[in-house]
Amino acid sequence: MRRVYLDHVATTQPLPEVVEAMMPYLREIYGNPMSLHDAGVEAKRACEEARGRVAALIGAGPEEIIFTSCGTESNNMALKGAAWANTSKGKHIVTTQIEHHSVLNAAKALEGMGFEVTYVPVDKYGLVDPKEVDKAIRKDTVLVSVMHANNEIGTIEPVAEISKLAKAKGVLLHTDAVATAGNIPVNVNELNADFLSIAASQFYGPKGIGALYIRKGVRITPLLHGGFQEKGLRAGTDNVPGIVGLGKAAELAARDLDKRKNQIIPLRDRLIKGLLGIKNVYLNGHPAGRLPGNVNVSVEFVEGESMLLFLNNAGVMVASGSSCTSQALKVSHVLTAMGMEPALAQGSLLFSLGTDNTAEDIDYVLEKMPPIVDNLRRMSPLYKG
Repeated sequence: MRRVYLDHVATTQPLPEVVEAMMPYLREIYGNPMSLHDAGVEAKRACEEARGRVAALIGAGPEEIIFTSCGTESNNMALKGAAWANTSKGKHIVTTQIEHHSVLNAAKALEGMGFEVTYVPVDKYGLVDPKEVDKAIRKDTVLVSVMHANNEIGTIEPVAEISKLAKAKGVLLHTDAVATAGNIPVNVNELNADFLSIAASQFYGPKGIGALYIRKGVRITPLLHGGFQEKGLRAGTDNVPGIVGLGKAAELAARDLDKRKNQIIPLRDRLIKGLLGIKNVYLNGHPAGRLPGNVNVSVEFVEGESMLLFLNNAGVMVASGSSCTSQALKVSHVLTAMGMEPALAQGSLLFSLGTDNTAEDIDYVLEKMPPIVDNLRRMSPLYKG
C-alpha cells in the first residue's frame, strides 16, 4: 500500500542534514553552554552559530533571538511577557478569533488575571480587516497579536498593514509566524513586528525547539525564573542538539525557500482542482493569498473524522482541523469564526503538503477520495443523493 504523508502542518520530517548536524551534540559535544570549561565553550559556540542562522532567516539580529521549546511557548512568552511588563500603560490586548490555541488560551489566562481582551472577527476567507484591529485599539492597549498566516486554512494575514496602524498608536505587535517562517519569506522589519514566534518542526527541523524574536529595546517579563540563560529571559538548561537542529533547518530554509515553493504550489493547486471536482466540496481560506502547501476543504454530508480514518486505511495521512484540536472532536473555531455552519465545518479536512510529496501522491489521493466520500454519504441520513 502506498504511504502518503499530507500532515506537514502537524510536523515535518527533519531533513538528513539537520539530523547529521545534531548528532555530535547528542554524543561527543554534550557540555552545558553555561559552563566555563572547553566542553561548555564548544556547546556555547554552536548555540550562537545557530542563533545567527535563525536571525538571518527572518531578517533579525542574533541578539534579538530567544530560544524556546516550541511555538506554543514562544506565543505564551510574547503575550504574557509583554502584558506583564506593560501594566503601567494598561491591561488591554487585541487579538483575533482565529489565532492558534496557544494565543487564545494565553489571552484567556490573562483575562483571569484582570486583563481585557478584544477578539477581532474575520471575513468568510478568514482574513483580518486592519481597520477592525485599528478600531479595537484603545488608549490602554499594550499589545496586538495577529498571526502571520492561519495554520488551518492557510490564509495569509496583512500583518505589515496592521502593525503600521498599531505603531501609530504606540502599541506593540506580536505575530505568530509558526506556519510561515521557513515556508514563505518572513522579515521582521518588513512586518514591523516587535515579537515573532517560530518553530523548527514546521520547516524540517526537530520537534521541541522554537524561538521568539524580541525587537531590541522592547521590554518583556520572563515566564520562567531560574538561571540566566537567554539573557535571563528564558531560564533552563539549553537544548543544544535542538538549537543546532533549528539553526541548520533555518539555514537550509533560507537557501531553498523559492525552490520549495515552486515545487509545492503546483501540487497544491492540482489537489485543489481535483478535490473541487467532487460534488459538494468547498475550499476554505483565501483562494489566492494562502500558504504554499495548504489545502483545507469542507465536504458536505460527511464527517471529517470519518474521512480521515478511511484515508488513513488507504495509507493517506491528513488532519481534520488543527493538530491541537483534532483529538478534542470539536468544530474548528477558525471555520466557525468564518461564519461556516457547524455541520459543514464538521466535514473539514486539512491536507498540508511538503517537499517530500510528488504528483503521484496527489493522483493517488484523488483516486481514493471520491469513493470514500460516496460511501460515507450513502451512510449519512442527511444526504439525499
